[in-house]
Amino acid sequence: MTPPPTSPSPSTADPTSLFRLDGKVALVTGGSRGLGREMVKAFAAVGADVVIASRKKEACRELADEVERETGQRALAVGCHVGNWDECDALAKRALDHFGRVDILVNNAGMSPLYSDITEVSEALYDKVMDVNLKGAFRLTAVLGRSMMNAEGGSIIGVSSVAAAQPSPAEIPYGAAKAGLHNLVKSFARAFAPKVRVNCIMPGAFMTDISKAWPEAAIDQINRTTPLGRGGAPDEIVGAALYLASDASRYTTGTILKVDGGAVYSNA
Repeated sequence: MTPPPTSPSPSTADPTSLFRLDGKVALVTGGSRGLGREMVKAFAAVGADVVIASRKKEACRELADEVERETGQRALAVGCHVGNWDECDALAKRALDHFGRVDILVNNAGMSPLYSDITEVSEALYDKVMDVNLKGAFRLTAVLGRSMMNAEGGSIIGVSSVAAAQPSPAEIPYGAAKAGLHNLVKSFARAFAPKVRVNCIMPGAFMTDISKAWPEAAIDQINRTTPLGRGGAPDEIVGAALYLASDASRYTTGTILKVDGGAVYSNA
């Protein structure tokens, strides 16, 4: 009987080498702030060139300058609204034209607008939430995943939310979109196997710049109900991101990885 194919194993003499991204190109949407910014900086710190995309091109450019100055890696800033199909295509083309390849895609861009009553959510707002959180991730995964399939393979990472598995009345469209992202990740993991791995990070409450607008009562609730007793620091997303982006996770695909301080019991 012919044994099943195996993936070449990087040297384990130094296990930390598994997390290196030398020679790779990583594209991160929503990359100019919050968790996206932390992932961009981490990828560059371990050897990747980076594409930083968000609606705020100037913020992307500022981070790109910082990355190049501090790490010596190349960084490309691209303004992109991922809720727009054509802009997703343009982003993918720009990255491929500039670097010749994309090895890692992180679909991190997202939005969760507040509303006082569910009946106040307009059709336009509902569509915008779905477009940014789900449609853009679908299109970029399809286009860049196919490019990875035709090249040397790669890793695609979705960034969802505990709202996907533990929805609340305050974020119904957002939770539905992120639950859809979980389905998308599992589907693409099969569609692009075995060359491209597709996984998802499911964050809980992280104390990014957005959290500064949260009411004190909400933060108190996070501290009371999260088993680890607090929200996450932005750089605490880095371990999961490096794991899924690198050869350390070479036998992991179709996985939803909770990084939530124990806030939810399921990763469905």
